[in-house]
Amino acid sequence: MSVSDFERTGLLENHDARLGNSSLQDPRDVYSRFNHRQRRSVLSLVAFAGLIPMLVWKSFIPSVPQVAKELDSDEATVSLAVSLSIFASAASAIFWASQSSVYGRRLMYLWGVPFLCAGSIGVASSTSIPALFFWRFVQSFGCSGRLALGSGVVGDLYPLEERGAALGMFFGVILLGTMAAPTIGGVFTTYASWRDLHLVIAAWGCLEFIIIYLSLPETGHSHSVHNKGRVPARPRFLFVNPLKCLGLLRSPNLLLANTVAGIGMVTEFILLVPIAHTLGKQYNITNEAIIGACFLPHSIGNFLGAPVAGRLSDLVIQQWRRKREGEWVPEDRLRAVYIGGLFLVPLSLVGFGLVTTYVEGIIGLVTSLVLLFINGFGVDFVVNPVNSYCVDLLHSQSAEIMAAGNAFRAIIMATGISLVLPSIQHFGVLTTNVITALLMLAGYGLIHLIITFGDRMRASIDVGYTTSSNI
Repeated sequence: MSVSDFERTGLLENHDARLGNSSLQDPRDVYSRFNHRQRRSVLSLVAFAGLIPMLVWKSFIPSVPQVAKELDSDEATVSLAVSLSIFASAASAIFWASQSSVYGRRLMYLWGVPFLCAGSIGVASSTSIPALFFWRFVQSFGCSGRLALGSGVVGDLYPLEERGAALGMFFGVILLGTMAAPTIGGVFTTYASWRDLHLVIAAWGCLEFIIIYLSLPETGHSHSVHNKGRVPARPRFLFVNPLKCLGLLRSPNLLLANTVAGIGMVTEFILLVPIAHTLGKQYNITNEAIIGACFLPHSIGNFLGAPVAGRLSDLVIQQWRRKREGEWVPEDRLRAVYIGGLFLVPLSLVGFGLVTTYVEGIIGLVTSLVLLFINGFGVDFVVNPVNSYCVDLLHSQSAEIMAAGNAFRAIIMATGISLVLPSIQHFGVLTTNVITALLMLAGYGLIHLIITFGDRMRASIDVGYTTSSNI
């Protein structure tokens, strides 16, 4: 094969197609490559692959006191490993999503596993705080790109009117990890060792590599449609600037929407990171396994809320398209945010602060757990419509915008997490929660701004938005 033949096949042809330079891709075919059963199978696979980031992030929280004791440090210092993991997830999402635009989604899933396994083994063998931080970064870098990649896969498979529900199912399954991870972390910490848990994560990663290698097809439109029926040539290396996707946040619509999603996600950590200091101390809970179990109501709320929020945002899109006689306005999807951003999240924050400060005994504990459930359910009505809106607005760059958005949200979350314990120690739980609730209400104000002026904001800076002809 000559050099010119090579460059007309495989990777370079795919790259040209993504930039709109290929005449081989028929837009009508992009959602018909897989039947309903195949789409559900791929969706299930990438969703379950997304469980590991949740396990890596949240299983560590119940083990913080034991880790601090073993490594001769304090809990505030060790809890910075959570912030570091979120920072690593931002770097991970940007890197893997940008590479997937050229090399495809499937390959990026496979490339991340060695980092995950090496990082997990490194965490398990850490004997100092610097070593722990380093290997936590490597571990998170290897797995956290799956959230952006999985969102990209959903965008590849599902058309506009089905996309919100599919993303809801995707994040709903992933949020099973948030349900199970704290309990798993608490059980390992109490009855085995936090180190054993990370060895199990490494083994899980090896198993997933085999499953993904054997079962996951390439879904990227520019990597599949015109190559259907033939094997692409072995690609040559192309440099992809991983920071380029951050330029998508020049769009005021996307920047403000992701700011609101970041605030929504901060509210979760405001409640969950100090749970040993709030529920634990107020209600005399000292067993790590029981403290881990206190995360369950919030996780159940996340799990149940994700598909409901996704389906509701689809119904809102369909309703407003009918009102406009078929005209599509992307910002209509954000109208579903009011349920969480205006009511459930702020009220659950203030309620949790009041109850854990003033209500003692079993009544206080049960009420606090109910409020955790409400917060978990409500956050989905903030984050899920924003995720779907981002994919709608930049469908051809869905993984990239999810990566850029996740990176931006990670900065907001890491800042919030690093401040939560000092704020509680200085101002108290109630004041900290009230301030966070006010931030969430301000965030809903930004959503209203996007809904009202979204078309003008999009016209001010065009980053390659999806149009009615290619949704």
